[in-house]
Amino acid sequence: MATETQSDPALDTAAWDLAPLLDGKGEARVDELLTEARQRAESFAGRHAGRVGELDGPGFVAATGELTAIYELVGRAGSYASLRFSTDTSDPERGALLQKVRERSTAIRTTLLFFGLEWAALDDAVAERLLAADGLDQARHYLRLERRYRPHLLSEPEEKLLTEKSVTGVAAWSRLFSEQVSAIEVRRPAATTTATTAGNGADGQAGGEALDVALSRLASGDREVRRATAEAVTAALAPGLRTRAYIFNTLLHDKAVTDRLRGYPTWLTSRNLANEVSDESVRALVDAVRARYDIPQRWYRLKARILGLPKLADYDRMAAVTSADEQYGWEESRDLVLSSFGAFSPEMERHARRFFDEKWIDAPVRPGKRGGAFASSAVPSVHPYVMLNFTSQRRDVLTLAHELGHGVHFALAAKQGILQQHTPLTVAETASVFGETIVFNQLLARTSEPDSRLALLAEAVEGAIATVFRQTAMNQFEDAVHTARRTDGELSVERLNEAWASTQRDLLGDSVELTDGYRTWWSYVPHFIGTPGYVYAYAYGQLLALSVYQRYVDEGDAFVPHYLEMLAAGGSRSPEDLGRIVGIDLTDPGFWSAGLDLVEDQLRAAEAAARDAGRLG
Repeated sequence: MATETQSDPALDTAAWDLAPLLDGKGEARVDELLTEARQRAESFAGRHAGRVGELDGPGFVAATGELTAIYELVGRAGSYASLRFSTDTSDPERGALLQKVRERSTAIRTTLLFFGLEWAALDDAVAERLLAADGLDQARHYLRLERRYRPHLLSEPEEKLLTEKSVTGVAAWSRLFSEQVSAIEVRRPAATTTATTAGNGADGQAGGEALDVALSRLASGDREVRRATAEAVTAALAPGLRTRAYIFNTLLHDKAVTDRLRGYPTWLTSRNLANEVSDESVRALVDAVRARYDIPQRWYRLKARILGLPKLADYDRMAAVTSADEQYGWEESRDLVLSSFGAFSPEMERHARRFFDEKWIDAPVRPGKRGGAFASSAVPSVHPYVMLNFTSQRRDVLTLAHELGHGVHFALAAKQGILQQHTPLTVAETASVFGETIVFNQLLARTSEPDSRLALLAEAVEGAIATVFRQTAMNQFEDAVHTARRTDGELSVERLNEAWASTQRDLLGDSVELTDGYRTWWSYVPHFIGTPGYVYAYAYGQLLALSVYQRYVDEGDAFVPHYLEMLAAGGSRSPEDLGRIVGIDLTDPGFWSAGLDLVEDQLRAAEAAARDAGRLG
């Protein structure tokens, strides 16, 4: 299987070291961690089950501390198993380990379920007295949030049943989907063989390659390469399409059942509750973005002019706007990201450098490796990890910056403990987009040649379109299929295809021609499967990050300590309180419009660059 356009020894060795999760003791440590966690959980339950309301302040603090320690043990084992699986989803032994850890972890969580249920059931006055106890700094906000779920909790036996069954339900279907997508191999069309990739034979015949590698070629400056690649991706998606549709249907119905049992009024309410936002505020975000769909449509019409086409096809959207084919080696990319972070804050660079020096990153494309990129917080007592599928394109440099933004956020917030390290998803993308923006602006600052500036600004606009507008359209796809599944029953492949095409047409208008093959491209998106309702958080995070970056532009170095304070707060405060640290009012009704205006400013800059480069005829 092809991996990259040319050999890069430094990239080949960029593999993470998972040994710290197991204290350097080897895989047998997984069983030891889970055994210790089970024993401590059973002891904890024996002391506290049925008696949470009897605890005084110091006793409640001690109980919460013990609970946190158990979660740390489970988190170490779970992080090791899931991260190891992500780098080779085709390995049966890794899959078996992941399943074993999930099953044993679920049994431990079931043993501890009583604590959250009894805590949520306490009288408000009793709860407030316990929350006022000294020593709860790593749990106080988390515990307040847990009480918001009180109207949606079931009885303890019912909650135990749902938790136990999740291993063979949602988790199992999600794993199957991941394995199915990771196994997709795209046949390299003959039109692309001149680009030379590692999988070509001596006779130049087309070979097979990972989905992520194939999708990266949609940025090619050669339209025939883009067209042939899109057709090859569609062909590769076809064999398992019905299976992935069945997985999706099953999880759509599973969520409908869970929402009904818990009394959630909409398919998105549980996600909004976890994100600490109201249904109404999310609807306001979605409506604000949809009202500005003219921004992506305006860009795609401009891009057609730049490329000399009457209209873009779907496979043209990511096409390079100049003929320059810039490649970035792994070491060059590392240095660029670190220098950019360092120019903003030496502390930020110091944290980011550890990811490289201490092997916290897994970067090469490999057979069976999970697609895309992600950052994992792992557990606060160890450190975060980053996974990439690095193909040496400029956008891969920005992806590296994006994921390291997450990683630095996790590292700074580790002091909040395992219960409060994570922010809600709506705020989680702020650090990643901010890091990406820092690197982008350094790239732009050192680029004076008109075509290169145009290429960079085009990437900025397309990044905003992908994160704000496309993710909102994907939210609308999810809304359509979740709603239809609840009223009409199992959805056919064609019904899913049409929902995808319809919401994409709403986004693109008449600025882009959608080919028949593109109708199935919903079927490799993991967020629809593993984290339903997640995608609007990208739009939220992008608009918030742009606003935060604008504060930095306005305030200069004085802003830096406030930004780092916000990251270090992790999930110990509400999104509104986190915004206030950096001078952002998330309750302002004009917030979304102001963020969208910043995206339109990026578009205007790209339009000016196209004129300066003489690319508009």
